[in-house]
Amino acid sequence: MSLNARLMQEVAARRDDLVRLTQDLIAIPTLNPPGDNYLEICEYLERRLSGAGFETTMIRAHGAPGDSDKYPRWNIVARREGRTPHPCVHFNSHIDVVEVGHGWSVDPFSGVLRDGRIYGRGACDMKGGMAASIIAAEAFIAVCPGFSGAIEISGTADEESGGFGGVAYLAEQGFFSPERVDHVIIPEPLNKDRICLGHRGVWWAEIETKGEIAHGSMPFLGDCAVRHMGAVLAEMETSLFPRLAARRTDMPVVPDGARASTLNINSIHGGEPEQAEDYTGLPSPCVPDRCRMVIDRRFLIEENIVDVETEIRDLLETLRSGRPGFDYDIRELHRVLPTMTDRNAPVVGAVAQAVQQVFGRAADYVVSPGTYDQKHIDRIGRLKNCIAYGPGILDLAHKPDEYVGIDDMEQSAQVMALALCSLLGDVAVSSC
Repeated sequence: MSLNARLMQEVAARRDDLVRLTQDLIAIPTLNPPGDNYLEICEYLERRLSGAGFETTMIRAHGAPGDSDKYPRWNIVARREGRTPHPCVHFNSHIDVVEVGHGWSVDPFSGVLRDGRIYGRGACDMKGGMAASIIAAEAFIAVCPGFSGAIEISGTADEESGGFGGVAYLAEQGFFSPERVDHVIIPEPLNKDRICLGHRGVWWAEIETKGEIAHGSMPFLGDCAVRHMGAVLAEMETSLFPRLAARRTDMPVVPDGARASTLNINSIHGGEPEQAEDYTGLPSPCVPDRCRMVIDRRFLIEENIVDVETEIRDLLETLRSGRPGFDYDIRELHRVLPTMTDRNAPVVGAVAQAVQQVFGRAADYVVSPGTYDQKHIDRIGRLKNCIAYGPGILDLAHKPDEYVGIDDMEQSAQVMALALCSLLGDVAVSSC
C-alpha cells in the first residue's frame, strides 16, 4: 500500500474519534463576547494533545483587549518535536464562537448528530476544522513516527472579535515568527476543496453627528443630530455606495459580491440611551443632540487605506460645507490591510497537491470576504507562508442550525495529513 493510501486509511479509521472530538469541543460554550470557558476548552485540549505526545503551553494574554480576571484570554500551543526542529507546520484554530441568536431547531451546544452532520454553534466555524487538524496530526504521527521537523497545534482566543487576545498576542510573543514556524494552516470553513490565500482589508470607524437638545414639542429650538445622520446616510446612498459597487478586484474573493468594495452600517444610535428591560415608563420628549454610527468598510488590495479613510472624510466635509448646522466627529476603531499569500508558496503547493489526491480534481483558490487571524501572522509574525484550509461551508458560519459534515471533516483531515507528509520532506517519508 502506498504511503498516501496508508495516511488516508489511518484518518478514516479515526472517524468515530473525529465525531466525538468535535462534539466535545462544541459542548464547551466558548461564547465571545464575553469570552466564556476559554480556560476549560484549553484544559480539554491540553489533556487531549499531551496524551498524543505533544508538549503543551498555556498562555494568558494579560492586558490584551477583553482580558480580565472574570474573562481571562487563555490560549494553548502544543508542539510535537520530530527528529529536527524544522520545518515546523502549525495548525491554528480559534476556540471562540459567536452568540447563539434565534431560530435554532436543536440545542446549539449539544453536538447533535443527524444525517451525517454535526450541529451546534461553532461546528462549522471552526471546531470541526480544529478537530480535523488534530486527527490529521495524530494519524500522520501514527504512520510516520520518525518524522523530521515539528508539528504545532494551537487553540486561540477572540478571533471573532479581532484576535488581539489570541493570535495577535502570541505573534507578539514570537510564537509565529519565521525562526519558530515555517508553514501555517488555519482550518477556517472555506469548503473542503478550496485554499484560501488571504482576505480583504477592513476599516472601522465611528461617525458622530452633533445637534442641540431642546423640548420635543419645539424641535425648531434645537438641532436634531439624527436628521444630520440621515443626511450622511442619504449622501452615502447617492454617491458612495454606487462608487464602491463599481470597483472590482482581481483577488479571487468569494462570494462574487465581495469582489467589490463594500460598506456596512454596523450600528446607529441617537438620542436618549435605551432603558433597562424592566423600565415601564415613556421616554422624555427631547431633541437628540448626538447620533453615532459605526461603519464597516471592506476594501480591496488595489485600494490604499489612506484613500479609503479620505473618501469618508471628504463626504462628511461636503455635508459640513453645504448643510446648515452640520458638524461631526470621526474616529477610527480598527484597521487591517488586505493580505494574500503567493500561489507558489510551499504551503499552498502542498495543500493543492493533497486536494488533488483526495478529491481527484484541482483545488480552487479563493480569498475571504472578511478578515481572520492570518492578518496577525502576516503583520506581526512576519510569516507569509500562511493559508486557510478546512472543512465546512462558509455561508453557515454564525447562522442558526450551523453544522459541519462528517465526510467533509474526514476528507479535510486526509488533505491535512497528506500536506504534513509533503511539507515535512523526504525524511518524513523515509520514516514511515
